[in-house]
Amino acid sequence: MIVTIIYWAFIVWAVIQCCYAFFFSLRILPATHLKHEHARQPVSVIICARNEADNLRQNLPHVLQQQYAQNGVPEFEVVVVDDASTDETPQVLKSFCNEYRHLSVVTIPQDIQRDLPGKKFALRAGVKAAKYDHLLLTDADCAPASRHWLSEMSAPLDAGRKIVAGYGAYSAGPGLLNKFVRWETMHSFLQSASYTRAGKPYMAVGRNVACSREMPERAQELEIWQKLPSGDDDLMVSRLATKTNIALVRRHGAFTVCKAPRSLSAWVAQKRRHLSTGKYYPAGIRMLLGLYGFTHAAVWFYFIALMFTPLRWAAIPVMAIRCLMYWFLWTVAIIKLREKKLAIWLPLMDVGWMLYNFTFLPYILFKNKQRWN
Repeated sequence: MIVTIIYWAFIVWAVIQCCYAFFFSLRILPATHLKHEHARQPVSVIICARNEADNLRQNLPHVLQQQYAQNGVPEFEVVVVDDASTDETPQVLKSFCNEYRHLSVVTIPQDIQRDLPGKKFALRAGVKAAKYDHLLLTDADCAPASRHWLSEMSAPLDAGRKIVAGYGAYSAGPGLLNKFVRWETMHSFLQSASYTRAGKPYMAVGRNVACSREMPERAQELEIWQKLPSGDDDLMVSRLATKTNIALVRRHGAFTVCKAPRSLSAWVAQKRRHLSTGKYYPAGIRMLLGLYGFTHAAVWFYFIALMFTPLRWAAIPVMAIRCLMYWFLWTVAIIKLREKKLAIWLPLMDVGWMLYNFTFLPYILFKNKQRWN
């Protein structure tokens, strides 16, 4: 009797997983491109940096040298907010200012009184200093994947969209942690992108997002914005994005790339900061995301339990259909996102994501990290 109950519960979880894949994940397969029929507008690239001297030396030239000019004159500016750095960040930025006239620096003193937590204080200063109404946000530890990053990310803004979500990749490296970090990043983008295609946008990656100036200005008026130290990207999207004002850009030239965390502790600290905003998503989004995570864990637990019962031969075909469906979708995603080497690791990543959810659930539900760097 108990075995039969477990089996039918397993069937229910597997069916929900398959329905979820059909309704959400399949939406990411077709590519859509907005026609760029409007005059190209100037753009302000904003980078908030605290003690990022080495990253700025390496990555800032790739941002400053974007191909976005008219008659040899850059049609963009780069605004770097030096948020009370104590390393060589000021000296590095000064040297770049001597070479690039379209670079400007906003310096936040160490002893200034802050009325916003975390990165939001620096971001507000950058938005206020920006000369143009089209903004492109990235981080100091990220580099554009191509010299067309700025034009590809800002094109939907020229076409009338208010928010543009791009992909923030991590560079490949040795070790299982690197592979799982890259897979989890791909999986998060697939999930958020499919929700956006379904008319339910809830997040973007702060290291690669473009928006009109009015979006962060409106977000700053939200009460929740003034309480959380992180999640500026997620809050802006989940509270202000609609089906018609947000665009997805997944072309390779529009990626940003940064080094993946090298240690488990560094990655956990990063995820704690990123995930703390999850409980502030709209209730419907939280329910759907929770259903996906729960059924993902349940289908694996019940399948493993059934392997020790006579019903294992009935469970194996069902699980095979579920796994083939998801592994196919993930394979398509990693091909589109230039992560082909992850394909052979998909079965392990599938199980690993189940463990990931259990590990980070307390940070999603209860905790918020009070610093951004």
